[in-house]
Amino acid sequence: MGAIGVSSVAIAGPQQDFMQAIAAHCGKAFEGKVTSGNEEDSGFASQTLVMHVRECEPEQLKVPFHVSNDHSRTWVITQTETGLRLKHDHRHEDGSEDAVTMYGGDTADKGTSSEQSFPVDAESIANFKQNGLDRSITNVWHMYITPTQFTYRLTRENRDFRVDFDLTKPVALPPTPWGHE
Repeated sequence: MGAIGVSSVAIAGPQQDFMQAIAAHCGKAFEGKVTSGNEEDSGFASQTLVMHVRECEPEQLKVPFHVSNDHSRTWVITQTETGLRLKHDHRHEDGSEDAVTMYGGDTADKGTSSEQSFPVDAESIANFKQNGLDRSITNVWHMYITPTQFTYRLTRENRDFRVDFDLTKPVALPPTPWGHE
């Protein structure tokens, strides 16, 4: 699982505090529910949603997001020279990478110890366009953490998808995400 602490080499202040707040839950899983969304998100609302703070290395956190029996998604939060980077590692059941994977973005500012936002980066825009997902080229991902709740949110024009996870009630650990050991 790796160390629970988060290095202050690349970042300090609110971003380091944000990473440490997530890392404090390393090895635990939590159930969530959709609290905002539209028709595009209706398939998530009826599913069991579980985040698992699975890997906590000094400069990177890996948090699989399980949607019932779909174990294809892992959020990868990495410290960079200028802040934080969020990437979405999407895999097929056989472990191979999805055509749309490792998309996300870097923080544009320091954020706060409880909130970070990740506007879509150029590499992700190119991947979205290549795969017919032009509607995603203005994505901004947000993550929020308090002592009792973690929130994953995706915003863009005509979409505000949000899942809130209850950090006060750990749940049974889900299976290993696809493509990971």
